Amino acid sequence: MEFTPHIKFFNELTVTELYNILRLRSEVFVVEQNCVYQDIDNKDLKCYHLMLFKDNELAAYARLVPPGLSFNEMSIGRVVSNPKYRRTGAGRILMKLAIEKCQQVFAEGAIKIGAQTYLLNFYSSLGFVVASEPYDEDGIPHIDMIRKL
Repeated sequence: MEFTPHIKFFNELTVTELYNILRLRSEVFVVEQNCVYQDIDNKDLKCYHLMLFKDNELAAYARLVPPGLSFNEMSIGRVVSNPKYRRTGAGRILMKLAIEKCQQVFAEGAIKIGAQTYLLNFYSSLGFVVASEPYDEDGIPHIDMIRKL
């Protein structure tokens, strides 16, 4: 399956792109995962937004977070796949691009993530290693992971 990536800083996003990003994040994180939390957290304004499209549909998304905003290290957050495109490789393509783009836009260095624990093997396969004890975030088990150069 062919996907087309686009990366934009917040103020470069079109209204439609922003709407589709927020709709997908809400659909998966709030509705599907039944997690009431403050998704719009003011960090989006300072981040790059990596979108993966299939034709004109948002298939997957990740937020590239500069160092010092979520962690001391740069970070990749709000990683989400459209349910329609799960098991197509979109998530792996997205994360490989996110790692590459973080190094390009922020400088080379470690990348730290707060991962849902059920995705531990997925993130480990991309070079991330466990960096914390498991913890609860908004009712969902998480663990910090780090990927060093």
